[in-house]
Amino acid sequence: MFLFDEPSPPPTPIATAVQQDTQAPPVAALASMPPIADIAEAVKPWVASISVETVFQGVFTDFTDEGAGSGIVVRPEGYVVTNYHVVAGARDIKVHVDGQTYDGRVVGLDDVTDLALIKIEASDLAVARFASEDDLRVGEWVVSLGNALSLKGGLTLTVGIISALGRTIQTETGQWFYNLVQTDAAMNDGSSGGPLVNLNGEVVGINQAILRQAAGMAFAVSATDAVPVIESLIEYGRVVRPLIGFDGDDVTPAISSHFQLGVLEGVLVTSLTPRGPAFEAGIRLGDVVTKMDGIPTPDVSTWLDLLWRYEVGDEVNVEYVRNARVDTTTITLAER
Repeated sequence: MFLFDEPSPPPTPIATAVQQDTQAPPVAALASMPPIADIAEAVKPWVASISVETVFQGVFTDFTDEGAGSGIVVRPEGYVVTNYHVVAGARDIKVHVDGQTYDGRVVGLDDVTDLALIKIEASDLAVARFASEDDLRVGEWVVSLGNALSLKGGLTLTVGIISALGRTIQTETGQWFYNLVQTDAAMNDGSSGGPLVNLNGEVVGINQAILRQAAGMAFAVSATDAVPVIESLIEYGRVVRPLIGFDGDDVTPAISSHFQLGVLEGVLVTSLTPRGPAFEAGIRLGDVVTKMDGIPTPDVSTWLDLLWRYEVGDEVNVEYVRNARVDTTTITLAER
């Protein structure tokens, strides 16, 4: 890999997923694609390049670091979504969109999905359209745009396919992210926060993470997960999520056998909020949650996706297994 003497942008999180092979699509399929240049021309007006300045405190003096990322205009009055890690701790934010440069300020953060909302003083901006997850298929063509490596000359465009849906990854910082879109469209530092769009120019994901030790593996926050987060950040400046009061891990056959759980899949309760909703409802460490309102929860990703569809105050009927026996309880969700 060639190295450039450019300022180092904040690193895109490094996923620790399992590598899988990717294969180039048949040449014949290329003939049926619409002109990528037309897609790029249509979406570029609402794709932002973001530059940030962050101050780190030293023993004797403070140090300034410069970085870069990307963003997506989501409201004509100047709301721009990007990744949380792009602007975390930033003292100064510049947003470059459609040939203009604006000062940006953070108005909302969500570290659960790694999303952040920036406000710039602008009006009548072109805005992105978001696709429905129901329309996504593995193998579908996608286009990625972003401020890759903060190179001079404008946005970088790459093309690939959707390699997988519903991916779970753990970054090098130890944080888990769920229900991600996997693509083989090339991304680099600075691509974070940029759009992954389909051939209709609709956002199917917000670029988030890459796997450095693998070729052609990048991940994006799904549009389905991003839209309600963006709307909540605009309205409240934060994301209002329900709190069930426990954390969990996936049950595997090996774990089930070792601890004699009596069930081969589900969410193993590994920590409880003291006097939280789950604790008050009778859930205890070592229980395995298998259903919520009759819907199976075979793993953490499915469980969280289902949980975040509820609202604060909702009552949820939870099925769980303890000592190989099935039981149920009702949990009233609090606010996270």
